[in-house]
Formats: sequence, C-alpha cells, structure tokens
Amino acid sequence: MRIATWNVNSITARLPRLLAWLESSGTDVLCLQELKCSTESFPAEALRELGYESAVHGTGRWNGVGVVSRVGLEDVVRGLPDGPLYEGVDEPRAVAATCGGVRVRSVYVPNGREREHPHYAYKLSWLAALAEASREEAAADPPFAVLGDFNVAPWDEDVWDIAAFDGATHVSEPERAAVEDLLGTGLHDVVPRPLKYDHPFTYWDYRQLGFPKNRGMRIDLVLGNDTFHSAVKDAYVDREERKGKGASDHAPVVVDLDH
Repeated sequence: MRIATWNVNSITARLPRLLAWLESSGTDVLCLQELKCSTESFPAEALRELGYESAVHGTGRWNGVGVVSRVGLEDVVRGLPDGPLYEGVDEPRAVAATCGGVRVRSVYVPNGREREHPHYAYKLSWLAALAEASREEAAADPPFAVLGDFNVAPWDEDVWDIAAFDGATHVSEPERAAVEDLLGTGLHDVVPRPLKYDHPFTYWDYRQLGFPKNRGMRIDLVLGNDTFHSAVKDAYVDREERKGKGASDHAPVVVDLDH
C-alpha cells in the first residue's frame, strides 16, 4: 500500500496537478492539508472519477484537511476530542479514517506565528490534544499513523540554516518537546534522514528563491505506530512535485507499506 501526505496550499489551485500526481504515483491513500475550501465545495466528484473516496473537514478558510482513498474509507472522525479553540473557533485541522485496514489521521498543526502570539500557545495546546487523541491507537496493534503538516522541524538539520531561525517558531524547544511527547505515545518518525538529498526538506517558501536555493524545512511528517513502522518498505519526499508552474510550496511525502 502506498500512503502519502501533501499540503496542497489550496485544493482548487492545485487540482490538475493533484489528479495527475495521483494517477502517476499510484498512491492508494493521500492525506491532504490546507485545502482552503469548505467540505461542500471539495472536488469529491473529480476524485471519485479516479476511484477515490473522500473524507473532508473544511470551512472554506485557510485551513482544512482531508483523506482520499481508493482502498476503502471507514470510521471517519473529524476534529480532535477536547481539542482547543482559537478565538472561540474549532478550526478544521484533523480528520481520521481507516483505509484498507490502516488507520490514518491527517493533521494541519497551527502555525504558531510568533512565540509571543496567542497562536503559539494554541499550537502547543493543539499538539497536546493530538497526543492525547492518538495515545490509544498508537499503542494498539492495527497499523496507525499521524500524517501531515506539523509546522515543526524536529531537528536542527531539518531547516536549511538553524541560525536563520533564531527566536522563531517551528524550531523552539516547546514545539519540539510537544512532538517528542507525541512520539512518546508509541509513534515513530518513519521517513529516514538523510534521504536522497542531504536535506530532505518538504517545504520551501515561494519568496526569495527558496526552492532553487534549497532553503527549505522538513515540517511534513509521517509518524507511525510499531505495526505501521515495521511494515515500511520505502519512504521518500517527492521533491519533483515542488517544481514548475503552479506547484504547492510543499512536496508530497510518500511511504510504501508491506500491507
């Protein structure tokens, strides 16, 4: 089974590339983030024509998540139990489903903005709620993974120059500790480091030639429980999909399972 995660930075803007990539990559299950569309406006019919079912959680603003699968889609759960609100709003940042016997949760972790900003505290609370929501499935036998845009670079080598991030979010100790707490529930970072490239980044800013200069970050992660991790045959970042006109600022992360 081939499972992937991809922050598409607007499903509407990226739909032609997404459909072409699904056909060429042979992906069975894809977790999506930053849909920027409502559940009702999600292009489910276009995906259905390719053989994919969809589970979507979106409001039409700048977040939104989904799972699309051609190997079944069951037991869909939208949101996080007891997840925190931001300015009184329960943002659509998580959706879980069972696809071909594998339980996946697609997540779009809050950005955090700046360390002094209320969004940063919200981010830490949201990650804590994610760990609590994942604890039971992480410790169970069926394969389970949390996939998505974590907006956290777990290690210094996961950013192009750690000195450039002095005082910034995404690399702070509390954020990294929150990811460690999530891993402590029984999950593993299943994409090995390094990969084909010295820096297997997953995100490059559109500004200042971030991609041509490879000034990137590894913030899109696949965290799997023991059963999921032991079934991994290959894992890679599809860096080619970041190239060309109309690309998202993130590349897909792909995992092949012996399942």
